[in-house]
Amino acid sequence: MANKTGHRLGLGQGTALFVGAVLGPGVLALPHLAAAAAGPSSIIAWAALLALSVPVALTFAALGARHPDAGGVATFAARAFGARPAMVAGFCFYAVVPVGVLAGAMIGADYTASAAGLGRPGTIAMTCALLLAAFATNYSGLRLSGRIQLALVTLLTALLLLTILTTAPHLSTANFTPFAPHGGPGVVHAAGVLFFAFAGWEAASHLSGDFTDPRRLLPRATVLTLAIVGVLYLGLAVTVTGVLGDRAASSPVPLALLLEDGIGPTTARPVTAGAALVLSFVAMNTYIAGGARLGSALSRDGALPDALRTPRRSLGLLAAVTTALTTIVLAADLGLDPLMRTTAACLATVTVIGTAAATRLLTGRPRTLARAGTLFTAAILLSCGAYLAVPACLTLTVLVLTRRTTPPTNSSPIRPSALSSRR
Repeated sequence: MANKTGHRLGLGQGTALFVGAVLGPGVLALPHLAAAAAGPSSIIAWAALLALSVPVALTFAALGARHPDAGGVATFAARAFGARPAMVAGFCFYAVVPVGVLAGAMIGADYTASAAGLGRPGTIAMTCALLLAAFATNYSGLRLSGRIQLALVTLLTALLLLTILTTAPHLSTANFTPFAPHGGPGVVHAAGVLFFAFAGWEAASHLSGDFTDPRRLLPRATVLTLAIVGVLYLGLAVTVTGVLGDRAASSPVPLALLLEDGIGPTTARPVTAGAALVLSFVAMNTYIAGGARLGSALSRDGALPDALRTPRRSLGLLAAVTTALTTIVLAADLGLDPLMRTTAACLATVTVIGTAAATRLLTGRPRTLARAGTLFTAAILLSCGAYLAVPACLTLTVLVLTRRTTPPTNSSPIRPSALSSRR
């Protein structure tokens, strides 16, 4: 979040925050889940989702460049459809930030504790430490948050590239046969699981107003992020399959196994623990930053109490809700699955609203990309099944809150404002 110095994002820090939103802790576990679902043919699912995420990413870049605002998708929806769809988008994202942030912390903590042999008490302590670090960093301001993110993303990219390069010589063509043991349905199932790896553009949209020159830098940061994520995801997909073979489907820690093959088990354990911490932190950092700005924008436009008007107050509410949720989830030992699925359902809803808004706000080739992105994310949304009840309940809440009032119907009920100048 912006600090009192009014710091703005340049290309490097903006790209780092974007990469953090997309390249999250899911990369630690998803290669295993995809391999279990489709075997070697999971590579097709990785490549297809990467290709299909391009129109989504470029759509949000075009929207952010034309309408930079902390409201993100809520701002786009307000301009295209009016206040109620904007509130649905805003509520779905803001409400799920504590859920997604907790899930990210638990993934990183579990992976780190496993590598270090700390057990459940260590996992709980690490979860709380990650949450505290992410919220504290955002409270210090976007200057500190952006600089830390840039350093960590650079370190993380170098580590994952090292993993790919050191294990590539161990590739075996025998590990690619049979290529599709579960047929086409396996590839489709793997694609559904891998959606977690390609979410994040809706979170980054809330930072569009913090760029020094959104129209010029936002598209560049998006393209750079796509290139970095594409190389890392496809490289890991190929090496996990070609090096680990059957172990890719049976082990929940494929990155650790790759590092053990590449640099030896003694060195791999601390490196794996460090990678898990960084992956979790960079994703949590971006979602918290985007959520704090969104809460401020929603307060500005009357959807949330006026007391949340500044990003720091919005951040405080997110921290309080996250603390309460963490206490409940850890005490009841609920696990990751419901958290990840709830997050996916809400974020897919936000993404569909955002890309649909783009089909009305953009023209020419960007509009064509927006239509493709809407179809893609709508298909993903339908695959969420019973967890669609969460965004449905949030939508119902919006309708109840607004049934006695008539929201403004002008073209931009969510007004651009200089949120970056506020503490």
